[in-house]
Amino acid sequence: RINRSDQILDYFNNSCNDWISDIKIKIMLNDKNTFLKKKILIYGLGKSGLSAFKFLKKNNEIYLFDDQKIDNKSLEIKKKIVSYKELSKEKIDYIIISPGIDIKKCQLKKFLKKNLKKINTDLDIFFSEYSKNKKITITGTNGKSTTARILYEVLRHQDYDVRLVGNIGNPILLEKNITNKTVFVIEASSYQLEYSKLFSSNIAAILNISPDHLDRHKTLKNYVKAKFKLIKNQTKKDYAILNINNSYIKQQVKSKKFLSKIIKVNKKITPAILQKINNQYFMTNGNKENLSIIFEIIKILKIKKENIFKVLNNFGGLKYRQQIIFKSKNLTIINDSKATSFSSSVSLLNSISNVYWIVGGLAKKGDKFLLSKSNCKNFRAYIFGKDKNFFIKKLKKSMKYQSFDNLKTLIKKVFLDIKNDNDKNHRIILFSPASASFD
Repeated sequence: RINRSDQILDYFNNSCNDWISDIKIKIMLNDKNTFLKKKILIYGLGKSGLSAFKFLKKNNEIYLFDDQKIDNKSLEIKKKIVSYKELSKEKIDYIIISPGIDIKKCQLKKFLKKNLKKINTDLDIFFSEYSKNKKITITGTNGKSTTARILYEVLRHQDYDVRLVGNIGNPILLEKNITNKTVFVIEASSYQLEYSKLFSSNIAAILNISPDHLDRHKTLKNYVKAKFKLIKNQTKKDYAILNINNSYIKQQVKSKKFLSKIIKVNKKITPAILQKINNQYFMTNGNKENLSIIFEIIKILKIKKENIFKVLNNFGGLKYRQQIIFKSKNLTIINDSKATSFSSSVSLLNSISNVYWIVGGLAKKGDKFLLSKSNCKNFRAYIFGKDKNFFIKKLKKSMKYQSFDNLKTLIKKVFLDIKNDNDKNHRIILFSPASASFD
């Protein structure tokens, strides 16, 4: 009985602490002065960290730290850099952490462990400053950048004052001349969402989820949890658009309750709509699914479908994402070097044949190749990189393959094979590494 009573008391105390923490966060959500006149540590001095420094320095006492040696020659920045010893003596109110920092593997891991509740991100700073502006946020394993860019072009074409920010390139805190009518299209990664506490979006979309970044998140469960933080702070007035064709998203929708209005996307683009789109970029299954998300967003914004076809037909795609860099009667060359996992490459592979596939690099932990031999219509894999044995193991049952020590030798062999191939059908050289790009 005594042991059971202790367990109940511990559970009650933990529940109360969580409840109090949630109340504090909800108060902060409506407080524009959250990051005003505070002692703030900015950890990580890349684009994100430096933009946070520029945004916060006027009204706060700022401390800077980075695991790497700082090359920035600005005297202002050098004066703000502190050591771990100095930090331990200061009572810090908030820690703004850059997305690239892994709190379990960094130099300040002990300090961060003691101060977990003080960790925030540039997304939180942005939200506290611009909570009344309309925000549309896109996340997912694959297709975030493309979907965000298309949506931005659609809104721009409808004369919205729209800004494209976040993981797509421009740090969110560098935007200028913002009015109450400014609409933000935000691409958010799992790294950004993982540490955010306050950020909320009027419209949130999760395109898809497949195993990725498990070296950072450790488990798929943690990765999914990071993605769904996008919806956690939404209110009853907000919308969450979820692709439930994806098993991981479908499971979350079934097992969790959310405050926001959930819009389940499970239908394919109708033939009638596809007939109005004269752009081969939208012929892949992945881009069709992303397009169905966009149609749901414009419905919420009360934009007529007819008004967006011109944008869709003129959309040329993004660099390094299914980018056609050469095309002739007999040969197409596609640069898809932003494909950093099998699931990202498969989106395109599903819709093409006669492929000379250049693949390899640093493999993603837990990554799986889900296409069967029958799906790989006349595929040949040309494998290179540090983890080429991993790729051989994954692909050998589905297609013919060769492995190489370097890209130069590989490329020569690709063109030699094309020259000697008697099949006169149109050929495609696809550079889609399906791996991290570090090597």
